Amino acid sequence: MTRRILLVAHPRRREVVDIARGVVEELVASGVEVAFPPAEQEMFAGIDVGPVVPSDPVEPANGCELVVVLGGDGTILRGAECSRGSDAPLLGVNLGHVGFLAEAEREEVAATVEHILERSYVVEERMTLDVLVHEDGREAWGSWALNEVSVEKASRERMLEVTVEVDDRPLSTLGCDGVVISTPTGSTAYAFSAGGPVVWPDVEAMLLVPNSAHALFARPLVVGPRSHLAVEVVPGTQGYGVLWCDGRRQVDLPPGARIEVRRGELPVRLARFNASTFTDRLVAKFDLSTAGWRGKGRVAARP
Repeated sequence: MTRRILLVAHPRRREVVDIARGVVEELVASGVEVAFPPAEQEMFAGIDVGPVVPSDPVEPANGCELVVVLGGDGTILRGAECSRGSDAPLLGVNLGHVGFLAEAEREEVAATVEHILERSYVVEERMTLDVLVHEDGREAWGSWALNEVSVEKASRERMLEVTVEVDDRPLSTLGCDGVVISTPTGSTAYAFSAGGPVVWPDVEAMLLVPNSAHALFARPLVVGPRSHLAVEVVPGTQGYGVLWCDGRRQVDLPPGARIEVRRGELPVRLARFNASTFTDRLVAKFDLSTAGWRGKGRVAARP
């Protein structure tokens, strides 16, 4: 049976096109088909990246052994939409800035292709979030997130007034810029910027982080994976809200809207071949100083 890889990339930079072309050429030369999802087929129209085949328009990762992403975290989140629910794990090559979700950097593209050809990677599962929005007692919208579900104010000049609920019990009503509900994977993304803790990705938990809240109690919360979280936009207030899933899918929130979040039924599977620990990743991505460390670990301390 012919091997197939789904390639996700964004051709906004010439560098991406050149790297994509090189990856396609190497994989095809080794007998591996490369497919583009529908969005990439449109974006790369008229750009020669080699013999790329079309994918299933509904389930792009169908028949693929791997979803390979060339880009930053935003492109990797788009790749997660293709891989989630399929047997194909997600492998990201960082061509952006921080790239916490990526497994390799741009200088490791050749080594990444070798790992793909040799199938020399392991697969780990990352928990996701399922979200439902209710309006007037009816289910109005639903989606999922790998990083976070973010409830935000829609108008810059007004605060958003919300009530936070944990396990069917009200916790606090507060005026704020928003509330971020995050997975451990997303703890280094928007939740981190809002003041939340960094949570190791193998911890099964959900984070609730108020964003610029005007309240005496506005601390980040960490709850168990079986907890149910809810945020209600206080009825009768003038401020509308907006909900974002991973910064990619959104819906408006009128006063009275209720947002319910719980652990997702489908995880996202990530391909890993780098032996570095999450601690090493934090040090590298945030350029942390480890001067003075005298431990006996494999990685030398950063100055």
